[in-house]
Amino acid sequence: MRTATPNIFPEIDYPDSDGNPMADNTEQYRWIVFIKENLEIMFADDPNVFIAGDLLWYPVRHTQKRVAPDVMVALGRPKGRRGSYKQWLEDDIAPQVVFEILSPSNKDRRGQDSLEDKLEFYQDYGVQEYYIYDPDDLILEGWQRLGDRLVQIPSMLNWISPLLGIRFDWARGQEVILSRPDGQRFLSTIELDRRLQQSEIQVWQEQQRTAQERRRAESHQQRAEQESLRANRLAERLRALGINPDDV
Repeated sequence: MRTATPNIFPEIDYPDSDGNPMADNTEQYRWIVFIKENLEIMFADDPNVFIAGDLLWYPVRHTQKRVAPDVMVALGRPKGRRGSYKQWLEDDIAPQVVFEILSPSNKDRRGQDSLEDKLEFYQDYGVQEYYIYDPDDLILEGWQRLGDRLVQIPSMLNWISPLLGIRFDWARGQEVILSRPDGQRFLSTIELDRRLQQSEIQVWQEQQRTAQERRRAESHQQRAEQESLRANRLAERLRALGINPDDV
């Protein structure tokens, strides 16, 4: 693994944009957002898990060498806004997990930013898990760090990420299904909205049932009080006539 450059050179500029679009098409964009947002939901209660999509990562100071993973996860780093991920400002913690979503243009790219270059970059700068998904050809691949190298995972069938705990349910010819450690599968924003609406409807229905039961209980209590009042008045009348109500 390469080490950080000592702070002996004058500071340089670290652009927050490389001029490239986040995605080449709607399917690639859908998967980037889908994975990023579901990971955000999964780690919402952990303030020290930073997740980003298409954010430039500068691993070494005084050089503009960088890459923008489609999705990256930095465990042990606080949430918050960043223009880029400058590793020397992040306790020198590299993103441990990265995802790349392929499109017709980037999977055949040669030279800079090719898949080979990205694999080498992630290997050199400390990524622990690297996943590639091609939503067009339905190909899923993964790499896991062993020592100083990223080694391809032999089979992604029901693979569980050691660091994230997410499961990849995978069958060739079918879209990959991702699930959280609790078994809840990743959901699209539409599915989440529908579940929220259904949950709100169920809450409203439960509130209506509770209110109806309360009204019935109040009505029953009122009837019981009215019957008790009538009984007391009848007993008073009987006593006025010299009759003991207990003898009736």
